[in-house]
Amino acid sequence: MSFNLLDSVKGLFTSDLISKAGNVLGESENGVQRAISGVIPAVLAGLLNKAGSGDAGGILNMAKNAASSGILSNIGNFFGGNFLTQGTDMLKGIFGNHTDDVSNTVASYAGIKASSATSLMSLAAPAALGSLGKHAETTNMGASGLLSFLNTQKDSILNAVPSGLNLAGALGLSGLGNIGNKLSSALTGLTGSLRDMPGRMQNTATRPGGNRWILPLLIVLAIAALAWYFLRPKSNNEAQITAPSADTAVVQPTATAPAMESIKVKLPDGTEIDAYRGGIEDQLVSFLNDPSKQPDKNTWFDFDNLNFETGSATITNESMKQVQNIAAILKAFPKATIKIGGYTDRTGDSTSNLKLSQSRAEAVVATLKTNGAKASQLAGAEGYGSQFAKAAADAPDEERKKDRRIAVSVREK
Repeated sequence: MSFNLLDSVKGLFTSDLISKAGNVLGESENGVQRAISGVIPAVLAGLLNKAGSGDAGGILNMAKNAASSGILSNIGNFFGGNFLTQGTDMLKGIFGNHTDDVSNTVASYAGIKASSATSLMSLAAPAALGSLGKHAETTNMGASGLLSFLNTQKDSILNAVPSGLNLAGALGLSGLGNIGNKLSSALTGLTGSLRDMPGRMQNTATRPGGNRWILPLLIVLAIAALAWYFLRPKSNNEAQITAPSADTAVVQPTATAPAMESIKVKLPDGTEIDAYRGGIEDQLVSFLNDPSKQPDKNTWFDFDNLNFETGSATITNESMKQVQNIAAILKAFPKATIKIGGYTDRTGDSTSNLKLSQSRAEAVVATLKTNGAKASQLAGAEGYGSQFAKAAADAPDEERKKDRRIAVSVREK
């Protein structure tokens, strides 16, 4: 069964909790019940609005913090200790300077005091964020994944806002449809603005006009590149690189690419996978088998046969074999845990590069799961964009392509 955020939050507000809230706040149980019917979708709509306004990363951080704070397991004791203060801070993080307007709107709708409405919203905010954060952690969700998920939830959330609750007015919007539109636009912008992938040559050869000469030129260049590749001196040097810094470190490009010598890599469970000597599968299995090599945040392994469709996070069919190989390795080493990192070159907009690298890293994690990798072995995906790129934006593509990659870091073995 798919996860429904609205239902998950509603399930936390039991009849006992509503009765307790009424006693603590000095409100009738019916008044609290009516308020809650508006508060829960209002808070969730606030999350949609904030994410659609370009702060999906902020929402994700708030959600994960709420999930790890213990609030969900102590929601019955929310009106004691410092939980209420934490909830108020989260509420302001969602609605900002519209917090009082939304509280007053809820109070007017439910016929309760404004202070009571604020308290109930301060209870719903951590409940909503905690539920979202728990789901995000379970699914290794990143900021782009959060946008996609919220986009699937927006209709049920916005439709649940009572007709008598003027939430749109409290948020300074002409209608609740604006929230859904902003969220959809943010999700579209995530991929639409990335249509021209950094460092990739556009397919101008098929365009009408005076560019028909480009196709023959590309063919000649491709033939020349292949001839150079297969006739050049071979090297058996491994491509494993120890990066210079901590968790955000990247794989430094090797001076010479690994030799494209086909080999069979045997796994502990008896499985054999097709790979290249010095390729990622060969490196990764050697690392996992070597007791002297310890996992850390600085050592990364580059995928060497992983490509995406231009301007998207869709893995090409030809690249699926290597992802399947990594999934097979994880199955054969059940104690191993890995993290996926995504990187781009310096061409294009840095914000778009960051989103693209995040989306692609998440796509690899998702594909590993669909090919049998356990979620417990995947420590997440993180896109670093172009912040660690070595080549300048105007450098030859041969240099810049070293900065465009997806890498694996072993965190446990």
